[in-house]
Amino acid sequence: MSHIRIPVLLVAAILLLTGCNSNSADAEGPQAAGSAQAQESDHADQDEARHEGEEHGDAEKGAHESAQGEGKGGHEGHGEENPDRVKLSAEQFEQLDIATGPAESGTANASIQAPATLHFDADRVARVGPRLQAKVVEVSADLGEAVSRGETLAVLDSVALGKEKAAYLTAAARFNTRQAAYARDRKLAADQIVSDSDLAESRAAYEQAKAERRAKRAELKLYGLDNAAVDAISSGGDEPLSRLELVAPRDGVIAKRDLVAGQTLSANETPIHVVDNTRMWLMIDAAEQALPHLEKGQEVRFTVRPLPDETFVGTIDWISPQLDEQARTVRVRAVVENPDGLLRAGMFADANIDAGASSGERSRIALVPVDAVQQIGEREGVFVPAEHEGAYTFQPVSTGAENQGQVEIREGIRAGDTLVVRGAFDLKAALTAGGRSAAHGH
Repeated sequence: MSHIRIPVLLVAAILLLTGCNSNSADAEGPQAAGSAQAQESDHADQDEARHEGEEHGDAEKGAHESAQGEGKGGHEGHGEENPDRVKLSAEQFEQLDIATGPAESGTANASIQAPATLHFDADRVARVGPRLQAKVVEVSADLGEAVSRGETLAVLDSVALGKEKAAYLTAAARFNTRQAAYARDRKLAADQIVSDSDLAESRAAYEQAKAERRAKRAELKLYGLDNAAVDAISSGGDEPLSRLELVAPRDGVIAKRDLVAGQTLSANETPIHVVDNTRMWLMIDAAEQALPHLEKGQEVRFTVRPLPDETFVGTIDWISPQLDEQARTVRVRAVVENPDGLLRAGMFADANIDAGASSGERSRIALVPVDAVQQIGEREGVFVPAEHEGAYTFQPVSTGAENQGQVEIREGIRAGDTLVVRGAFDLKAALTAGGRSAAHGH
């Protein structure tokens, strides 16, 4: 009996313990579940907050990058900002004295300055006169008037010319008579009516009359009559044999008219000058020290006192082999085109001969005003217009020789390129003052 109770009691104790554990688990279960759910909820809230923060950071980052992009676009339009670009406001542009122009071609080295005077091209000046004594009947051309070749300038009356014309008419008549007689004698000789000796005598008389007429005709041409004028003598007419017309030997303008009606002219006078002034001579008086640097073909730039803002260009075509013993200067001539007639003989000029390089080299070298070149840091450069109005870019350059307020640009720009020739210092100040961002208007 006692042996049976012991297992029963043991089983009961185990069951009792199991029940207690089950009740304890049931009591703690809801609380544990609630705690787990709370933890999961807390983790979810943290993840959501972290996700929102990341989205907010990305939005701020995108807005910042967008603002930077807009800032760059406002300065350059596209791409990255150019630190050498300056953009003036409309107000700044109006206040600053900015001027642009092309870079000239030439060299600053061995530049020769010398005084000069303009003259008519002697090869284009025609001096007109009667070539024998005559009296002026009428003058039809006036000073400064443009005339054409063959146009009548004045009408004269010459007794000496009348005698020469009469002599020509006599010679022409004798020639016509001898020519007809010779033609007749040849025909008779063919029919054996005239002997050979008579035919020879007739031929000799014809040849002599022919020579006399030719000589008188040549003499009239020496007096200024052309073939048409000589032929007109034989045709007769009401015009007196003493009548002489002075005609223009070339196209040009009347540069001199020193005669009036009733005036008597001698054979050596040339009272009318007809000049083709579309090309002029610039006569330069260069110092003898310049001789080693002078050569034909060199370019000459010069200004004349009545037109100080105009620059003219000529080419040296002659250098005198002789020095002026008193002034110690050498005479140099340059040919200058004058299609508009702005240049006039007698004008004083200030000439500048570019003697530092050959013509081919001069055409490749840019020459700019010294003030156009500015120093920014360790770089030298000029300002060139950008694509937008009021915008300019600092273009680094390599400079060469400097003389007379001009400097050579060996690299960076070429002759003919447009740059800022006045106001470059103001652009430098706008670019550097207050940092580049301030200079660019950000």
